[in-house]
Amino acid sequence: MFATNATQDRTIMETKLRKAQETELCRLIGNVQLSLLYKASYHGKQAAAFHQKCDRKGPTLTVGYSKGHIFGGYTSKDFDQTGQYVHDDKAFLFSFKRGQIVKYPVQDGSSALVQNGHDGPSFGKSLVFLPSGQLSIQSNSGYSYNFDAAEMHGNHLQLTECEVFQVEEGRTLEKPWRNIIWEAERKKELIESIKQYKPIISSVSQIKVLLIGPIGAGKSSFFNSINSIFRGHVTNQALSGSSSTSLTTRFRTYSVKAGREGKPLPIILCDTMGLEEATGAGIDVDDVISILKGHMPNRHQFHPSVPLQTVDKSAQLQDQIHCVAYVIDGCKVSIMSAKMEAKLSAIRWKINRLGIPQLVLMTKVDEACPDVADDLRNIYVSQYIRTKAQEVSVRLGVPLSCVLPVKNYSEELELDLSTDILLLTALVQMLRSTDSYFDDISELDVHD
Repeated sequence: MFATNATQDRTIMETKLRKAQETELCRLIGNVQLSLLYKASYHGKQAAAFHQKCDRKGPTLTVGYSKGHIFGGYTSKDFDQTGQYVHDDKAFLFSFKRGQIVKYPVQDGSSALVQNGHDGPSFGKSLVFLPSGQLSIQSNSGYSYNFDAAEMHGNHLQLTECEVFQVEEGRTLEKPWRNIIWEAERKKELIESIKQYKPIISSVSQIKVLLIGPIGAGKSSFFNSINSIFRGHVTNQALSGSSSTSLTTRFRTYSVKAGREGKPLPIILCDTMGLEEATGAGIDVDDVISILKGHMPNRHQFHPSVPLQTVDKSAQLQDQIHCVAYVIDGCKVSIMSAKMEAKLSAIRWKINRLGIPQLVLMTKVDEACPDVADDLRNIYVSQYIRTKAQEVSVRLGVPLSCVLPVKNYSEELELDLSTDILLLTALVQMLRSTDSYFDDISELDVHD
């Protein structure tokens, strides 16, 4: 059965694979990236749910989890429901044995797949996932693949989870799609330009940037990361972490200081409750509007089912929001639900009417791309990251130039130059966007 709506809406769809396991699987296949298409506990264990998410998606990797075992199969061919037997000399099964991958290639001349609409992923007749809508497997070594069942899955036929990933080529571009200078001197220049920035409207001393995004995307972590750069060491002032519900339950405004005893920077980052798909969960769209118009007091406790009452009186420009930054997890762009996309679209439409500039912070780029994980400076030569940025641009309706890939500090104890340069570049883009917004306001005042 599918999970209840309330449970499904609050479940964060994340793989159970550890990063090291994912990296090993990518290397086993080649220079590829994995995008999670289907998760049984999220989408449902029925074959129909699997086929809806995974049919005709090209190369895929299926991973099953049973008691103490992780195993699965790869195919370069499409899944479908035609009933045909499909040959694929690139297909293989695998399992992790004491942390190492064991590979079981398809036998010569054997059918690698059965395109069966009644079951889930069917690797010949040797390994069938989700048979007849059960969270289990059918295992028969020797048909298309030879393997030791005890070694592969310990003869545990019941699964605790089943995941299917789309496998995409991880090409490196010949030329970077953006030019970034990865030098200490550039970091100093960025820091100094931020410190010296002054809004062009004299009544505003600090610009206010609102961070909006789904739970776990990294809104609070972005502030912590910016704060860390100017403090000179990694800090965690704003509550952040991994949870199925928003760790931020209040509206918070954070002013960043240039050093422990330094002056406040000319930018305030405003953190909000995370967006959730379900009605009555996460931040309410009306509360977003109240924040934009400057009616939401700092530390306001969010009540999703009871948004703040509308205030007719206009707030001063200095109290309003001057720029909006959507925070989107780069690992989850392709699996963003229709409900979440619709909610973001409703918010974006309202912001457009107010004329406030909008940017996108695409976070967790190191987790999305192994090449970037190896060296963050590969970010703008990664075809995969560029593709994800283009997808974000289309889904959120913002120009590609407004999509800014970043990496927040999460597990590090010391600052990293490349991480800092990406974060500071994003901050500078917020200042520039706000300048354009203030220019428009000034022109309206002149014409009025």
